[in-house]
Amino acid sequence: MSFPLFADSGSTKTDWALCGRVFHTQGINPLLQDDATIIHILTYELLPQLPSPVSAVIFYGSGVIPPQQPRMERMLCHAFPHAVTVEAHSDLLGAARALLGDSEGIACILGTGSNSCLYDGRTIVSNTPALGYVLGDEGGGARLGIRLLNALYKDPRFATLRHVFEHDMRLTMTDVIDHVYRQPLPNRWLASLSPFVCTHIDHPLVRQLVTDHFRSFLTCNVVPYGRRDLPVSAVGSLAAVYADQWSEALVAEGFRRGTVMKSPIEAFVSAT
Repeated sequence: MSFPLFADSGSTKTDWALCGRVFHTQGINPLLQDDATIIHILTYELLPQLPSPVSAVIFYGSGVIPPQQPRMERMLCHAFPHAVTVEAHSDLLGAARALLGDSEGIACILGTGSNSCLYDGRTIVSNTPALGYVLGDEGGGARLGIRLLNALYKDPRFATLRHVFEHDMRLTMTDVIDHVYRQPLPNRWLASLSPFVCTHIDHPLVRQLVTDHFRSFLTCNVVPYGRRDLPVSAVGSLAAVYADQWSEALVAEGFRRGTVMKSPIEAFVSAT
């Protein structure tokens, strides 16, 4: 007997749902990784974990833009040659389906990166380009890391917190520069600073920093839809961890809060 396999993949990790259970591998992003890397993850990280044969693979992932969709499906077919159905879609469509089902609304991703869309209950009808963490991704974990580091090293009000940060994280400004400009996958490292933010969220300056972070996301990415009548739902680690600041930002920008979910896999598990 075989079962459908669902995937929700970001730049940092991939969650897989099969038979009501969740499995994990590192992130898969066809824009950032070559075929050999992705096939290695599927073959050596995922397949040994799966307890049952797979009848279908429905993959939602970051980087699965239209030009990359056939390539991603080809690699999934390589890993699952007996699957009858193999589909690869954007993580944004997966988020919208998980958050909104067949209802109209605005769906957002707030994880390592960020994205948003206007969803009509079946398809994405409008999308403000995310542009990645260098040019965009407001509201995402990497940009939160950038905002934190700018505050720590440029804003005198954060001087005490900077000393705490360098002590707790065992980092100097030289280390920070090295991680961002010389080490691979700086977006993941920047996003990894979120636990420090979370630890100090009760500090007024930190709380305001996070709220402003989400307000920037809303003004840059959600306001252009011109649909303040619709609820704004969000999925991702930042949406879940900083739910209070997300709500504060929505109120400040005149939006109504919808569903908040840590991962779309919560909805997909029930479908397996």
